[in-house]
Amino acid sequence: MTAKTARKPRTHNGHDPEPVALPYHGAADLPAVHVDSYNLELRDAEGFIGDKASGRAFRALLDTLRQDAGDLAGSDLSPGRDISKQEMDAILTGDDLGAAAVLHGAIEEFAQNLSAVAQRFLRQQAWKGVERIVVGGGLRRSRVGEIAILRAALLLRQAEIDIEMVPLSHHPDEAGLLGGLQLLAPDVMRDHDGFIAIDIGGTNLRCGIVTLKPRDRLGNTAEVVRLLHWRHRDERPGREEALDHLGGMMRELAARAARRKWQLAPVVAVGCPGLIAGDGWIKRGAQNLPGNWEGEDFNLTEALRERLPRIDGQSISIALHNDAVVQGLSEVWRMRDVRCWAALTIGTGLGNASYTNMEA
Repeated sequence: MTAKTARKPRTHNGHDPEPVALPYHGAADLPAVHVDSYNLELRDAEGFIGDKASGRAFRALLDTLRQDAGDLAGSDLSPGRDISKQEMDAILTGDDLGAAAVLHGAIEEFAQNLSAVAQRFLRQQAWKGVERIVVGGGLRRSRVGEIAILRAALLLRQAEIDIEMVPLSHHPDEAGLLGGLQLLAPDVMRDHDGFIAIDIGGTNLRCGIVTLKPRDRLGNTAEVVRLLHWRHRDERPGREEALDHLGGMMRELAARAARRKWQLAPVVAVGCPGLIAGDGWIKRGAQNLPGNWEGEDFNLTEALRERLPRIDGQSISIALHNDAVVQGLSEVWRMRDVRCWAALTIGTGLGNASYTNMEA
């Protein structure tokens, strides 16, 4: 298989420079880490164990407790009413103690599940030696999620499991874009101001421009300067409709960069659920996406390239990997003090990935 390439701008004498190789889709060896595993599908008698610690699982636990509590839950958590993460956070610090008690009960039960799921992953060969687990996903961007993650960390400590569990340091809307930098060869950004990154999820699509910056106190070297977000689950589109919308987001960002005279690299970094084949199709694990994205008859990278064939006159290359892998990669510089680490992402499902840092 030939490596995908992205060309740099023409040199002063008008000749194209040598192309820069990008890692393969779903690559195990990346510039900063080796991806030991991702999209592990562990089961028990009830099905996939990750389903017990997903965003859907938390909502189901909360709905059950709301039903059981009846009028004790108060009006803020009356059964059948859809509750946003912001509303749940307000309940935790509000005056409705009954609602707060119900919510704390859901957090505790979910944390127990998250701790148990983490322990199952830690028994897998690919997770041997993991010293720290970073937890991201949509639930993490709430106080409810942060408490659940830290409570699960305490449960691991009480079980005498010498593993750190910490919330993702970046906003989840940005982490899946920032991690895309780690999918690119180190010198791709040398002559460019930024690149387009995409985070495809079971509920949301995010597309943004990532630029480089001086390294901050955590060692981060990238930031999202423009972010477009679409909650596609509310509109229930088909696959092609979703891809057309995503294509429009990419073209909007490319046009914005051109107006601002930002020189974008002719690459797009993409995170997407599922097990990624080396030539850009999804083997399995994309069941939460709108329509059918799995199988060799649909190539995601080709579909994206059709909708944005060129950036600044240059044909684009696409670097595709699993979304949990990419979100975890946003934490690379925070993980330099350990050798092996892992990521869990609490979204529509529960994503997972494990890594070993490359030697410096």
